[in-house]
Amino acid sequence: MKRRSFIQQTTLILVLGAHQLARGAGIVAVRVWPAPDYSRVTIESDTLLRFSQNFVPNPPRLAVDIEGITLNPALKELVAKVGPTDPTIDGIRVGQFGPKVVRLVIDLKQAIVPQVFSLPPVAAYQHRLVFDLYPTQVIDPLEALIAERLKDQETAQIPTDPLGELIAKKNASLASSKKFDPSQKAPDLVAPHAYQTGATGQKNQENSAPTTDRLIIVALDAGHGGEDPGAIGPAGTREKDVVLRLAHLLRERINAAVVNGNPMRAFLTRDADFFVPLHVRVDKARRVQADLFISLHADAFFTPRPQGASVFALSQGGASSTTARWMAAKENKADLIGGLNVKAKDAQVKHALLDMSTTAQIKDSLQLGNAMLSEIKRVGKLHKDQVEQASFAVLKAPDIPSVLVEAAFISNPDEEIKLNSDEYLEQLANALMRSIERYFSKNPPLARQRQV
Repeated sequence: MKRRSFIQQTTLILVLGAHQLARGAGIVAVRVWPAPDYSRVTIESDTLLRFSQNFVPNPPRLAVDIEGITLNPALKELVAKVGPTDPTIDGIRVGQFGPKVVRLVIDLKQAIVPQVFSLPPVAAYQHRLVFDLYPTQVIDPLEALIAERLKDQETAQIPTDPLGELIAKKNASLASSKKFDPSQKAPDLVAPHAYQTGATGQKNQENSAPTTDRLIIVALDAGHGGEDPGAIGPAGTREKDVVLRLAHLLRERINAAVVNGNPMRAFLTRDADFFVPLHVRVDKARRVQADLFISLHADAFFTPRPQGASVFALSQGGASSTTARWMAAKENKADLIGGLNVKAKDAQVKHALLDMSTTAQIKDSLQLGNAMLSEIKRVGKLHKDQVEQASFAVLKAPDIPSVLVEAAFISNPDEEIKLNSDEYLEQLANALMRSIERYFSKNPPLARQRQV
């Protein structure tokens, strides 16, 4: 009797399974993420999607056949999700190409290098089919930053930046054709920081480093973005949105500042809502030869009780506390949620770059972090009154002092309200700006050198 019952249950399962296969995959959501570096299209489904792709260069378009599905309203939504300001995608067309085959055609504004890959379920996401469209020609970020600053000099008397003149002259004839691959390993640079050795080979002393008229570059890294919302507060506030607002506020202050005669300029690793892999954030900062790297976050904890801001630096050894270790492990999983193509060629670059660190970088990072804590406590509570350390992947630029700032715990209802307050974000941006100025007043940047 038990055997007969088992056979009947097995038969029912097989019948239901066949019905599910006949029904095909269910499309959960579709999303489009435009960005200067690349544009992303995501199709989320309840089962793994099979596909084949074909890139046509003239006119540029990417055709993808997705098997096992029929055209439905969710897929049709892709057509309306492409905005006129998308730097890469001109439009999307979808249609039923054959039985259980939907053809997706992405019309492009320029030649691209496509990466099409699948991601397994993670966090709140089910299966994702991802199209990352990388333009073959992108403006060098350092060149763009210098050009932006030179434009400002047309209306203001600002000290000349030798590096800016060098880059502008060198690239004047190549600007229209220069290629830049955001996944390519950054060039070796001579670090422009106070711990750099001079011509005599001796370490520059903190108070004897010469003042130079040159552009100070601060890389601001708004955490998460795009497919990765970061932590979400009890009222639904998304970490990625809060930290981007904070980054914009801090950028305004940095771009208006001059320290010891040196003009400043902020560089954002992302200036809108799109995903940037952790190693690319580091690589971007190195490409513009940033003097500082500041990663902005507003994390969550298991309970709503933790509160206050924290500052973290890199650790070459173990974490300074259990909380620091937990935070680092959580932040280092951003690539899994955001959706990194681990099979891409830059996976090896990622491994090599994020394994590098230096004692001098960590020493300067701790100095910057302490200055930040001193200023932040004037506008809000601190979770810890000392800089904590752990192995944060995003802090592993070997030649740039780097810190990660947790502005508050978004999981705390009271702090979530503060993070949605323009007044608090303004105060926090002012505090961070004061700490940056304090750091450079004691650590004047040396003249940059670049291998050309």
